[in-house]
Amino acid sequence: MKLFKYSILGLAVSSILTFSACTDLKETVYDKLTDETINVNDPEIVSYMMGEAYAQFRFLYWGWNGYFDLNEECADTYMTPKRIGIGWGDLYVNMHKHSWNYTLGHIDGLWYYAYVGIGYTNKCLDVLPKTGNSQAQMRFLRALNYYILLDAFRNVPLETTQNLPKGYLPEQVDADSIFNFCVSELNAIKDDLGTKKVFGYPNRYAACMTLAKLYLNYNTYFGKNDPQYYEKALAEVNEVIADGGYSLATNYQDNFKEDISTSPEVIFALPLDKKNASHNYLVNKCLVGAGAAAYGYTGSPWNGSCAVPQFIESYENGDNRLGYTWTGGVQHLATKDASGKTIPQSGDPIAFTADDWSGQGVLNYSLKVHSIDNPGAYQQEGYRFVKYEIVAGDGGTYGDDVPFFRLADAMFIKAECLLRLGRDEQTAADLITEVRKRSFSSAAKAVRTVAQLKGGSRYDYGHREYTCEGYANWDPASYKTTTEGGADIQFGGLLDDLAWEFAGEHHRRQDLIRFKMTDGRNVFNGKSWFCKDATTETHWNYFPIPKSALDANISLKQNTGYSNSSN
Repeated sequence: MKLFKYSILGLAVSSILTFSACTDLKETVYDKLTDETINVNDPEIVSYMMGEAYAQFRFLYWGWNGYFDLNEECADTYMTPKRIGIGWGDLYVNMHKHSWNYTLGHIDGLWYYAYVGIGYTNKCLDVLPKTGNSQAQMRFLRALNYYILLDAFRNVPLETTQNLPKGYLPEQVDADSIFNFCVSELNAIKDDLGTKKVFGYPNRYAACMTLAKLYLNYNTYFGKNDPQYYEKALAEVNEVIADGGYSLATNYQDNFKEDISTSPEVIFALPLDKKNASHNYLVNKCLVGAGAAAYGYTGSPWNGSCAVPQFIESYENGDNRLGYTWTGGVQHLATKDASGKTIPQSGDPIAFTADDWSGQGVLNYSLKVHSIDNPGAYQQEGYRFVKYEIVAGDGGTYGDDVPFFRLADAMFIKAECLLRLGRDEQTAADLITEVRKRSFSSAAKAVRTVAQLKGGSRYDYGHREYTCEGYANWDPASYKTTTEGGADIQFGGLLDDLAWEFAGEHHRRQDLIRFKMTDGRNVFNGKSWFCKDATTETHWNYFPIPKSALDANISLKQNTGYSNSSN
């Protein structure tokens, strides 16, 4: 049973509800709730506002084009191509090709929900006691929002109160100020957060994980190579690992079920609920009708996102995470619903074989995908993301909790810091091996060596695109390709393991930016994959300030490398 539900009543706190007659110009006000008339010290009102602060973070993560998409669509594992005969493409093509501008929908939502959430936390902190668990929770959420804003935009406004004069316009501060604020806040609230584990609420170890992420990415944010920040990140995750009382879940999939409140691995989660907090739409975005019906899902999927083929090819033989995370190939049972009724599969014709139920609508998610947009992807091209539990009925993935931080992440951060610091490297390899063991039937195949982690990547980087048309047409003459490989990626083996373990967990963009090639470029910019090409540009490491924010606040300045134009 889930122990935590986010309040949806907080919006009433700042709304004005008025009703008037249709013809009488005199307004009769039955209710009016404003900052001036409401008692913000009322414990019930404060509780509503705290609940809304949590809810805004949930919206930030799973709102349409939210934080999940922001970090996955632009990376080398997951994409949403133009679907021939269906649609899609559009801004998802820009994300894949790294050709976005300041009108990108993903950044608009992130900015909006982050600052609405920060507004609620500030409103609470203006009236809450200066010590205690409640103020620590709000300071944690505020710092978490600012960490995400720093990671996405670098230079953003820093606001710590809602007690502001009329006409006030927030001004940007530099990334150093945001970083230092987050570090100071998180360190200050650790004791008040405490060590108690209550699902959906932050504790001391959630603060440690956020600090570890900040320290781990410090050199990326500021263009430095300072080992002390790896030491700092190491100290934070050492506390989590040694004192947190967390353990790896026996089964990898236990971290992605509808209800993960009993997983011993989850450090901080976003609780979802199909009835009260329904958000995760991946069952619809990724699957076709027959594919979803195989899980007993009764909705109508939209057939959009799929895997980048090169990523699927990077998995090692025997790694069960491939099947846990993706579904692909010929699927006999996928053409029948939960009651056993055959479902005709619309879309691309299939070449049937003798054992394919005499040619009755076999589903086949092909590994190959033609292109992102020229001509695009045919309806059954691309492996589909199924990592989150698909619940039968109308549930799908809509109520699946989000494991925002989990122990495996802490173990990977420790391993990465040790490798980058060049000490206790066997300990690093042992940590990665320990995480891998549950996902391999063969203990021997689960083992990772220091040399493998420090060596190149298995990912076959390079442009891979078929421009020919026709679902069965793979004309070699239309094949556009470059050969880049992954041998020149420093700690490329670790980068591979990060992808296999954390695919679809808001990791990949950040990881690709942090890992570098021998020529000094990071993988995010310096490598090609599918229809995205390598570049020497570095401004793609962060996003532009959204047009909506610039239009609303003349004091904001656009980030370096971007213009205030949609061209």
